[in-house]
Amino acid sequence: MTGGRLELLVLVAGLGLAAALANATLGAYELTLIGFAGINVMLAVSLSFSNGLTGLFSLGHPAFMMIGGYIAAVLTYPANRKAFMLPDLPPWLAGAEWGLLPATIAGAAGAAAVAVVVGFPVLRLRGHYLAVATLGLIIIVRVLINNADGLTRGALGLSGIPRLSGVWSIYAGVVVTLVACWRLKHSSVGRSLMAVRDNELAAASIGIRLAASRLAAFALGAACAGAAGALWAHLVGNLTPASFGIPLAFTLVAMVVLGGTGSLTGAVIAALALSLLTDALRPLEQAAGLYGLTQIIVALLLIGSMILRPAGLFGGREPRFGRKRPAPFRTEPSNEREEAIR
Repeated sequence: MTGGRLELLVLVAGLGLAAALANATLGAYELTLIGFAGINVMLAVSLSFSNGLTGLFSLGHPAFMMIGGYIAAVLTYPANRKAFMLPDLPPWLAGAEWGLLPATIAGAAGAAAVAVVVGFPVLRLRGHYLAVATLGLIIIVRVLINNADGLTRGALGLSGIPRLSGVWSIYAGVVVTLVACWRLKHSSVGRSLMAVRDNELAAASIGIRLAASRLAAFALGAACAGAAGALWAHLVGNLTPASFGIPLAFTLVAMVVLGGTGSLTGAVIAALALSLLTDALRPLEQAAGLYGLTQIIVALLLIGSMILRPAGLFGGREPRFGRKRPAPFRTEPSNEREEAIR
């Protein structure tokens, strides 16, 4: 199996086995924590793809989560409650009551559409300028949702959302995200994105459209974040804009950096590890009153990783299970050949 298919198959099978064991042995609270970990995997993989392969430094995933989550929540919200909870909805939307799958697809499409509109001016920026612009997008989306009381319930939050997400629906979202990003990374599209990241002038000279490539990767990452937000809303059962802020953006960046920017396997491992660490430290924070301990530990891990291993766990590569890497091409003759020539 070539092109990274064996690695992808092993990764998907391992996640499926873990989901099956968790669903068979754990209780409702533990399954909810597993669901949060799966959503973090979706976010970290999509951010590693859009940022790692293109060289962008976008922090706007929480904004796209808000967009996707609210679109999906409004579409699945019980029609008999919309009249007094969301009075400003148009009639065709007030009577709609969709299922989880079409609502998640609609949330992903809405987030991708916003990313395309925002990406045209924003992706002209680079480095910390792009980071600040995408942080501003989080604030803009939060303010809009807070002020749209009749459509989103504003700062009060939207409660009573049907809890339609579970371990298997989130696992399906992880698989779709992972397969899409993996196949694109190991295709000509991924090679084009990496060429743009490494040398824009050389990439443009061979016909690669720089702006279109960046915009496509940005929109794909936003779509995955929108789908993750939809699953998050239907796992928790309520939505508030305060749930998607700058701390979440920092955590996602930490996952990508620790796993290795551009490495999808590293993003999966780092997302699972940080999710489990957060859940393990939460009782300690509550018992000892050490609130914020998790963020401090994550920050220290990030600093230590940048000092000791700046490339992260896997760098930009993926592991190769049971297969040797091809030997590098030698441009100089071997010693035996040199002796024969002499």
